Amino acid sequence: TVHDKASLHSKHLSSQKSVSIAEGIQFLETIFPEGQETAASSSSSCRRVNHSVRCDATPPPPPPPSLSSSTALVSTETEAGADDVTTPLALTGSYPEGELGKIFVGNLPYHIKNEAVRSFFTQFGPVRDVICIRSYTDPEKNRGFCFVFFGGPDPNAAAMRAAEFDGVEFHGNPLRVKLDDGRRERERREERERWVKSGGDREFRSEWHQEREEASSRFRRVIEFGPHDTRNVVAAFGKIEKPKRGDYALLVNYYGKKGDKHSARSMFERMRATGIDPNVHVYTNLVHAYAMAQDMRGATACVEEMEAEGVAPNPATHSVLISGFAKLGNAEAAEHWFQRAKNKGWAPNAVLYHNIINAYCKAGDMGKAEALVAEMEAEGLEAILGLYNTMMDGYAQRHDESKCLHVFHKLQASKYGMTPTIVTYGCLLHLYTKLGKMTKALEVSKEMEAQGIAHNQKTFSMIMAGYVQLGDTGNAFSVFEDMANACIKPDVVTYNILVNAFCRNRQMDRAMQLLVRMREGGNVPTFQTYTTIIDGFMKVGDVPMALEIVHDMKMGGCRPTAATYNVVMNGLMRDGQMERAASIIDEMVLAGVVPNERSYTTLMEGYARVGEIGKSFQYFNRIKDEGLNVDVISYGSLLKACCKAGRMQNANAVTKEMTSAGFPMNNFIYNILLDGWAQRGDMWEASDIMQQMRQQGFAPDIHSYTSFVNACCKAGDMQKAMETMEQMKQMGVQPNLRTYTTLIHGWASASYPEKALACYDEMKAAGLKPDKALFHCIMTSLLSRAAVARETVFDGVLRVTSEMVDLGICVDLATVRHWQKYLVKAERWSGDLTKAVERIFPPGNDCREQNEMVKSHAVLESREVRRKEDAAVSLEDSHIVDTQQEGHLQEEWVSEEDEASMVN
Repeated sequence: TVHDKASLHSKHLSSQKSVSIAEGIQFLETIFPEGQETAASSSSSCRRVNHSVRCDATPPPPPPPSLSSSTALVSTETEAGADDVTTPLALTGSYPEGELGKIFVGNLPYHIKNEAVRSFFTQFGPVRDVICIRSYTDPEKNRGFCFVFFGGPDPNAAAMRAAEFDGVEFHGNPLRVKLDDGRRERERREERERWVKSGGDREFRSEWHQEREEASSRFRRVIEFGPHDTRNVVAAFGKIEKPKRGDYALLVNYYGKKGDKHSARSMFERMRATGIDPNVHVYTNLVHAYAMAQDMRGATACVEEMEAEGVAPNPATHSVLISGFAKLGNAEAAEHWFQRAKNKGWAPNAVLYHNIINAYCKAGDMGKAEALVAEMEAEGLEAILGLYNTMMDGYAQRHDESKCLHVFHKLQASKYGMTPTIVTYGCLLHLYTKLGKMTKALEVSKEMEAQGIAHNQKTFSMIMAGYVQLGDTGNAFSVFEDMANACIKPDVVTYNILVNAFCRNRQMDRAMQLLVRMREGGNVPTFQTYTTIIDGFMKVGDVPMALEIVHDMKMGGCRPTAATYNVVMNGLMRDGQMERAASIIDEMVLAGVVPNERSYTTLMEGYARVGEIGKSFQYFNRIKDEGLNVDVISYGSLLKACCKAGRMQNANAVTKEMTSAGFPMNNFIYNILLDGWAQRGDMWEASDIMQQMRQQGFAPDIHSYTSFVNACCKAGDMQKAMETMEQMKQMGVQPNLRTYTTLIHGWASASYPEKALACYDEMKAAGLKPDKALFHCIMTSLLSRAAVARETVFDGVLRVTSEMVDLGICVDLATVRHWQKYLVKAERWSGDLTKAVERIFPPGNDCREQNEMVKSHAVLESREVRRKEDAAVSLEDSHIVDTQQEGHLQEEWVSEEDEASMVN
């Protein structure tokens, strides 16, 4: 009611050319008839309202009364010990040079709330109050600045500590932190006096100054409400005649947020060309632009440039550099700038510690990060909310569930009133989705919703990625629909996750439908989108469609990258078109895309598959000739070529060259050598590689154990294979699907189908889901022994085929022909065993007819074999009869000869 009366009276006063102080005092006495305390408290509320919701259309309040006439309106402190609230200067009539403990904070992100600002500035001292100035058009946003009031025994010292970190990064923005020197209040007072004298019109020094100020205000509003439209931002800036340093700094900061270092540098040089010298804030914005573009060499060059110009970097500049190196995972460089900030004599605050801790978390060195947290607490600095989130994200990257939850509970128990945000819950979602614990991820989602925190694009995308990782495309798409129902527009990252899921499941039709939906939703497909779809078509063998997508990608204005061309080469290599794959290198050069190391290693592995090891060595030497870095992956590709060709002596020579070049052995190289010896069935050499790994301090992983089991199976030593399975379980390495498939194949080769079936049951008891390859392996093992042990394998065949029917798995025609040979040997005509197996044959009458033809052909082959066997037997019998007849004739001839001799 007081505010409404004041507004009505101010409108009445605005129609007058002048107003007397007595009239103003008389009006205030009519509003506050109950005394000084009511007037003080009400006027303080009016001040808060003016700071938060006053619009441009509402004229300023009347001019302040004189000091002698308004002494009764000075604010008092309540006897109950309430917070110290100061009466507006317009009512007290006193104009101090600056209020103690008060700072101005500019360049705030527009979505930031009071609680986040309070939590950030608590590190400098107790915060008494925070006043964010709300936007004119959207009360949910602020205007980009606020006022922070420190309390405690020494509020001025706290404000001075905060002002030292002018330019520090806060939610991606370099803050402007200034002490309250009273200038703003004086300017406001003078402006109000000029406004009253001019009858309500703002007074400018000239019409030109007015036009420039209006253009500058329009430019700031465009950045505030339309930052995504770069063309409009540049056009609004171009309408400012002779921009000020603040306008240039704002545009440099705008380009910096987008990571456009070239435009930021161009605007910086344009500012200097107009005669405006850059200050530390402009330089810091330029450094931030290079850091966002991940060009840290350019960022450090900017710091050297500003020092050469006599502009000293401040703590915010160092903070930007540390944050930039942290994003790249370069903890060593971040540590250098952190120590440099310490050597400058600045006391590191929570922000600097947060950035250096983030660097070590990104680098995976959580031990060093924990040591810095302990050092920070020893210096009496309270961790900010972002530090908790950083530590949780670091533990989530290392899949350390216990420590991540410990930090989460520590945040909840914080004495400074910090509460988990959507970023905090996002770290937990990231942890559980990476671990594949979707049940716990959904529990975190429900807890987040119970706290009143709604999902955003990133949290929905994390849950979708978790389901995709488990191969559950159905639930992933359900989350995508829930996202649309929540009126959250999916971004490119969300679409790419689903496209990847469909391509992994070889559902290319759905992937193409999603691509169309993505374009209709206003999202422009990126090179990751196209590359994933191209790889999907290559994996299903549809090379022409993949090449057509490459053409559509070029026509859509998306330039193929080296990764895209590498996928095309890999697909052509799988299709057996090695010459066509090799020609892609020339196409890349013509398109202006420089082939990288992976381009050549892809061709090396392709030629290794077809046994042309010479060309693999040729492309390996070409990597060196092109000046590219020969890394461990390059040597690994060459080792694969040697192992595929069975030339293990060459593989050992390549290993020696790699170690002499300064590349130490690792699990990746050892596993390649294990695969090579396993392919040859040399169990002793494979065992020697396992022993070398342990001596070098490398723990064999699941790939190592699987390769050694394969070597044992090929050598026929199934007892050693089973001992290896038990050993890997004792070491905490659980067998995966490939391990069980290898073991089942080994038992099948050893003609022990009952052992293979026991391994199959053990695999299911471990919670693993068999795939098509494993079903094929176990069925082949059982059917191969059906002719000699039909009763033993029949129950197993019936159970396995029932599971395949439930999962909707059918075999191809080549498998049908292969299995029919075993079925014919087991059953001369179709019996229960044949009917059980036919349930997983491809559906359709044509296929049934083909199956009957295959079966008839197999029967005819069997009959022909039996006929040949019968013929051989009859031929042998006739040979025996002839021999017997010849013996009888010989006996008769001998008897006649004896009789003649006796006569003689």
